[in-house]
Amino acid sequence: MAYDVIVVGARIAGAGVAYQLARRDLRVLAIDRARLPSDTLSTHQVQVPPVARLRAWGLLDRVLASGIPPVRTVRFNSAGVIVAGRYPAVDGVDYLISPRRTVLDTVLVDAAREAGAEVREGAVVTALSTTGNRVDGVRIRPKGAASEITEQATIVVGADGHRSLVAQAAGARVYRARPRGTMAMYAYWDGVPITTGEMYSHAGETCAAWPTNDGLTLTYLAAPLARFDGLRGDLEGALLAGLDRSGTLGERVRRGSRVGAVRATNDLPNEFRVPRGAGWALAGDAGLVMDPITGLGIGHALRDADLLSSAIATGLDLGGRLDRELAGYHRRREAETKPVYDLTVGLSSLRGATPAERALFTAIAADPGATTRFLGSINGSLSLKRFFAPGNLIGLVGLRGFLRLAGHRPSAAASGGRSPRAA
Repeated sequence: MAYDVIVVGARIAGAGVAYQLARRDLRVLAIDRARLPSDTLSTHQVQVPPVARLRAWGLLDRVLASGIPPVRTVRFNSAGVIVAGRYPAVDGVDYLISPRRTVLDTVLVDAAREAGAEVREGAVVTALSTTGNRVDGVRIRPKGAASEITEQATIVVGADGHRSLVAQAAGARVYRARPRGTMAMYAYWDGVPITTGEMYSHAGETCAAWPTNDGLTLTYLAAPLARFDGLRGDLEGALLAGLDRSGTLGERVRRGSRVGAVRATNDLPNEFRVPRGAGWALAGDAGLVMDPITGLGIGHALRDADLLSSAIATGLDLGGRLDRELAGYHRRREAETKPVYDLTVGLSSLRGATPAERALFTAIAADPGATTRFLGSINGSLSLKRFFAPGNLIGLVGLRGFLRLAGHRPSAAASGGRSPRAA
């Protein structure tokens, strides 16, 4: 049987693409090497815009039924300056969630199957098949099987993570790559009740706490990459020490009990790949990956699934327009991601706030409207470039304060310049 679309990888981006295309009555095969549900390293964060996207897809109620608590407020502490407030609404949604991946991935995979997609678990894609210079399918080896089979499709989508076989086999070019800056670790805790998001940032570290499923609290710590080898021998001790340096968070966590292992990784690249070619396309981390410090990866995966599935469906429907539609997908992804990518790379330096940036955060904290706009610009609800535009910054800190900020420009773009780093 020939398929319209084969999707390699059936987690968030892949299951999202399969779901959206199957709903359009296309013949879709999604393949994943894991047997789902299974856990995976993750930020957990589903920011306000992707929560709104899940609702538009008709899947949000299923996620909420898992008991994941909505978070409408956040407390952001940057070197002692506290910015606390609510998120702006997107299409009537004003909260984020931090579900376990076993929950979110299962909702998406089940929805893809119900929409008509075929999902094969425990199968490894070993290579792409081609006719001339165009990809026309994949070679698959079911786990434990001695032989491979070939399945063919009009287009193959790689949603198989930042080490994507599809991207490597198709020769997807890497660009706008930036050095890795951090290592990250996280753990779950019982008996540490929180109802709001908490983030702490100071020179050399960033940490956070969010409520997740089963009444648990998720804690996250980012530290310089060079510290990774030295911390591996005592991950819990390193995590607790970082939380201790963040006000009362460490003390509160110590009153509870850890559930499961401390997870850690230093494999946090920052790079774009060209996400399309003759008979292939990329979604999620396969096409764009960046440091998890801003917690935007899940949102980008869901966005890519939306944009890419629309491009594929339109291109196949119009006949002969697929390559053109995929080029449009590339342009839209680029335009929507570059400012926050630059911000994320700046944040991953973990250099701490400058005096000028502390003055900016103090001004934001004193103005509830500015606080909401700031939080919205960071999580993708509002324009990052607009918030960090010179006129807005001058309105917050005055011309002299803006000129001080202009001397420290490590992150997000603003009207041809670069904004101060949100420490």
